[in-house]
Amino acid sequence: MIAGADFVVWDGLVPANRHAGVFRGRMHHSLKRGHTIDGLADSVDILRRAGEEPLRTGSIDAVDRSSWFTIFLNSTATVVVACCGGRRPTTMESADTSESGAQPRR
Repeated sequence: MIAGADFVVWDGLVPANRHAGVFRGRMHHSLKRGHTIDGLADSVDILRRAGEEPLRTGSIDAVDRSSWFTIFLNSTATVVVACCGGRRPTTMESADTSESGAQPRR
C-alpha cells in the first residue's frame, strides 16, 4: 500500500465464522487444483476462532497487479484480523499449466 497499491474496504459487516466457512471452501478447492494461497489456512483458523465477531472485508491489489490480498478487519476497520493472498499467474496459459500440471496446447 505504501507503494500505491489499489485497495478497497467494503461497508458491510459479516460474522467472522461465516467468512471462515466460505474461505475454508476456497482453501479446499484451491488445494485440489494445486494452488496455495499464502496465509489462507491461518486466516481460516483465526476467523473460526473469532466466532460471531463482525468483520469488514477488503482487498488489496499490488501496483503491478502481480499479487492480491484479501484482508479481514475489525468492525471499525482499524485492525487487520487476518490476511491472505498470493501472486497472480502472468497468463492464462501459465495458470492452466500450473493448476493442472498439464502441458500447454500447441
